[in-house]
Amino acid sequence: MSEGCADSTPASNPLWGRDDPSPVEVTNRGGLSPFVLLGDHAGRAIPAALGDLGVPPAAMDLHIAWDIGISGVGAQLAPLLDAPFVQQRYSRLVIDCNRKPDAPDLAPAASDGIGIAGNVGLSAADLALRKAAIYDPYQAAIAALLDERAAMGRKTLLISLHSFTPVMQGVVRPWRFGVLHRGDSPLSDRVLALLRAELGDAAGDNEPYAMDGRDNTIPLHADARGLDYLELEIRQDLIADAEGQARAAVFVADLLAEAVRATQAAR
Repeated sequence: MSEGCADSTPASNPLWGRDDPSPVEVTNRGGLSPFVLLGDHAGRAIPAALGDLGVPPAAMDLHIAWDIGISGVGAQLAPLLDAPFVQQRYSRLVIDCNRKPDAPDLAPAASDGIGIAGNVGLSAADLALRKAAIYDPYQAAIAALLDERAAMGRKTLLISLHSFTPVMQGVVRPWRFGVLHRGDSPLSDRVLALLRAELGDAAGDNEPYAMDGRDNTIPLHADARGLDYLELEIRQDLIADAEGQARAAVFVADLLAEAVRATQAAR
């Protein structure tokens, strides 16, 4: 196990093979900034026991399988902010960790018009195996990190990183960044204001998605602990390669630092 990785693979789970990666990776765990970065859909692995889920290999490169670019952005953003980055390594098609365990799209039978044959007719026991193998270790790793920080008296701002496809079902999405929120986050308000000042209408307010009852990770961890949060969406064509990911990491690092400074100045 490399330094900074949380190896929480449940060895007894029949989904796991010898070469399957751990479901969760934590880098820069001891980061001293207030930020904790999350990547619910950062990976696109499939447990060997599930084969290819009946998905064409090329489809695993698409947005249906993962949040393109977020693993790279988060990995570069973590040292810039001196923040931990917790990322989930398995495809959202296996199980979507940003959905509640009883959500109908927890393991979708189709996504953006592409059938997921391996998810058709799943039983409650099938879903329970996936939840125990992937969802539970990921959410437990986040909870453990937040508990550690609380015990040390560290302030935490929870940052959930996502990316979105530039075109969805033929509809062009003009936003470069989007802030998803419920109207209860001073950090989100400040970040959105800064993005609007910089990008105008290319900064989306609850676009291209709204933070509604479907979201799971932020409500699960931020609400119970009274933490402020930001759920940030980045358009995927901006971060499809290493150069774009590096630019985005610098931009987001500056954005978050400015948001914290502005919030402190307003007090």
